[in-house]
Amino acid sequence: MDRRTFLGTMTAATVLPRGFALAADNHKIEKVGLQLYTVREVMKSDLEGKLAKVAEIGYREVEFAGYENHTPGEIRAMLERSGLAAPAAHVEYKSLGEKWPSVLDAAHVIGHEYLVNPYIDDQVRKQPDGWKRAAETFNRAGEASQKAGIQFAYHNHWFEFTPVNGKLPYDILLQECDPKLVKMEMDLCWITVGGQDPLKYFAQYPGRFPLVHVKDLTKMPNVSASGGQNLGDTLSEMTEVGSGMIDWKKIFAQSDKAGIEHYFVEHDHPKDPFDSARKSYEYLAKLRF
Repeated sequence: MDRRTFLGTMTAATVLPRGFALAADNHKIEKVGLQLYTVREVMKSDLEGKLAKVAEIGYREVEFAGYENHTPGEIRAMLERSGLAAPAAHVEYKSLGEKWPSVLDAAHVIGHEYLVNPYIDDQVRKQPDGWKRAAETFNRAGEASQKAGIQFAYHNHWFEFTPVNGKLPYDILLQECDPKLVKMEMDLCWITVGGQDPLKYFAQYPGRFPLVHVKDLTKMPNVSASGGQNLGDTLSEMTEVGSGMIDWKKIFAQSDKAGIEHYFVEHDHPKDPFDSARKSYEYLAKLRF
């Protein structure tokens, strides 16, 4: 099941304190979050049980990628019973048009402060000027969401860092999108796979990255420029946070500059989803930067 299929299970498409705090002489992540896509394949008929297990590990925030056939009111009640907050959710690109008002209404009920598009449909981004057209769509969605008190954002993969007509699509989005209307949820694994340095973007676009996805690699994989959505499900190099090659301390030392508020652990296809989530949590809970 890829992310777009999982998003399609939603019945209703639907800001917390900063995600890190000064502790003694250094920073730590105060509330480690989990992207629930990580545990999508387990407890499929028991979302509330899944949320309880996530909270039991120690997570205090979650990010949704579909609601598993539950209503916004049901989701909010489950979150309250589990002691979790859901500051963000992923929403399909096709929901940014006529469906957008109902998506925003659902987000209010659940308590989301961010709605994030995680993937621009192939038929859009592969058109001439597709990335600019996507930016126009994002600006419109961002303007409507801001009026509703919710921040819109975009989540990258690796193909945004493959040049199109001599320019990186990620740069096109950052330049064409209004920085107030459209923020970025930087996937720190995929930008690494794309051969780019997140610190360069933090310095060039300070404050644009309130959300990050935190997942690790044992080594750099070989990927194609085509950007097939299912790569994360087959990428054997993906691993638990802290057991791979990414220098988290170096990256998170620039959290203030980046504007990071929420850190969501993600593993696209873990062998044991809850064990993977636990190992990543334990590493991040102890990390100081």
